[in-house]
Amino acid sequence: MRVAGIIANPASGKDIRRLVAYGTVFDNLEKVNIAKRILLGLDAVGVEKTVYMPDYYGIVPRALEGLRKEIDMRVEPVDIELTGTQVDSCRAAEVMARQGVGCIVVLGGDGTNRVVAKGSADTPLLSVSTGTNNVFPEMVEGTIAGMAAGVIARGRYASGAVKVAKKLVIRKNGVDVDIGLVDAVVVDGNFVGSRAMWEIKPLLQAVVTRAKAHNIGIASIAGNLMPVETYEPRGMRIVFDPGREDMLAPIAPGLILPVGIKEYGYIGPGEPVRLPDANCIIALDGEREVEVHCGDVVEIVLSVNGPHVVDIEATLAGAVEQRRARKTNA
Repeated sequence: MRVAGIIANPASGKDIRRLVAYGTVFDNLEKVNIAKRILLGLDAVGVEKTVYMPDYYGIVPRALEGLRKEIDMRVEPVDIELTGTQVDSCRAAEVMARQGVGCIVVLGGDGTNRVVAKGSADTPLLSVSTGTNNVFPEMVEGTIAGMAAGVIARGRYASGAVKVAKKLVIRKNGVDVDIGLVDAVVVDGNFVGSRAMWEIKPLLQAVVTRAKAHNIGIASIAGNLMPVETYEPRGMRIVFDPGREDMLAPIAPGLILPVGIKEYGYIGPGEPVRLPDANCIIALDGEREVEVHCGDVVEIVLSVNGPHVVDIEATLAGAVEQRRARKTNA
């Protein structure tokens, strides 16, 4: 059966950076509208069934209201116990991967996609931007996202339609404890507090998988130093200097701050970046996640074996070429 999945995070686009910066609140009603167009796109290209992550707002069930007569495919929730936390996204991705879902559409920002990638195994992800810092997901119309995801779910896509992204592996005392998709930032401090990160002064160092000057967040800092292409086999390490002001960088929507740089340079796959022996926090894709204490041996390692990601343009262009070929051969 041709099956697709949808994971829509009701909490994305609503963190504290909406208060300390000037980001637009991405409300759940808009996510419902996007999900509705995704469902229509999936159905239009022949997906027979779509499963989705249940959530406290009911994004996909609300999207289904009024669509029952317009779509033929079955739409069902995956069976998980809701916690109302990011754990739900990871568990839903794990279930979808085990069930053989052909493609998972993710509605969220960098943080949501990081959690989904922890559970999705090799299932291709198509990420629709509905978060705060959106370096990993794309700004794409929901209809197009649904159609592209449907092509992938059907398994008839051309070579190059699905690419393998990079990731950062956090290794603590010899054990892999977490991952980042865009950046891992070492922050001075002893406790997590607010997970979202928006300040510059506490930053000690960072490792990024990708970096362009037009990005937002830590990736924008790296992109203004030396760009790192999305799929090239290298990343970048930065050491910050709070006593300097070498550049201005957009750390969050509307929040442009001076940043001091002590040193920076490219790193290759498997090359570990060792953290100093001190109390600190590692923020992953904009959210403080991993606590480090004196005596811990912690490394950040770049890997080229990250989540599988749908190239929307290549997917739809390939589908057009395949259709032309079939007509020519008919």
